[in-house]
Amino acid sequence: MTAYLLLTALVFTMPFPPLAGDPQSLPLQVVKSVDLARYCGTWYEIARLPNRFQKDCVSDVTATYTLLEDGTVGVVNRCRKANGEISEAEGKARRKSAEDPPSKLEVRFAPPFLSIFPFVWGNYWIIDLAPDYTYAVIGEPSREYLWILSRTPVLSGDVYSAILERIRDQGYDLTALVMTKQGQ
Repeated sequence: MTAYLLLTALVFTMPFPPLAGDPQSLPLQVVKSVDLARYCGTWYEIARLPNRFQKDCVSDVTATYTLLEDGTVGVVNRCRKANGEISEAEGKARRKSAEDPPSKLEVRFAPPFLSIFPFVWGNYWIIDLAPDYTYAVIGEPSREYLWILSRTPVLSGDVYSAILERIRDQGYDLTALVMTKQGQ
């Protein structure tokens, strides 16, 4: 009887591989192409999955991208903290590799001299993009990070709902998704 209980306990506590139809078991899909010059400009954060580096951001989150002469992208992220101060982080984005589509980028906010170390670069994959570049969704393969961005501080309900459906189909768990307050 003891062996049976032990075997039962082992079976029910073992991690099982994802089911074949489980979207999280599939590779994260990115948009086929992106014109980085057109992508540049200011984006408003509509929603995000919580993360440690934005824990103090309570509203007015924006990301401004500038195409640089060397083909990389300058990044300036801003947000308003609870005390009303604006927090700003400057970084740089680059294409992940020449073999990957231009929608697979990596970004760093560490000082430039640390750029030689791969661990300072984080995945920034464009997984959804409006044909007219009015909204974008940024994710990464582990599905731990997610941002929904728009060229305006508000997205229509229909557009937002359709985006959420596509994100779910990509295997994201959206139960912790946080809406971003804009114009506070």
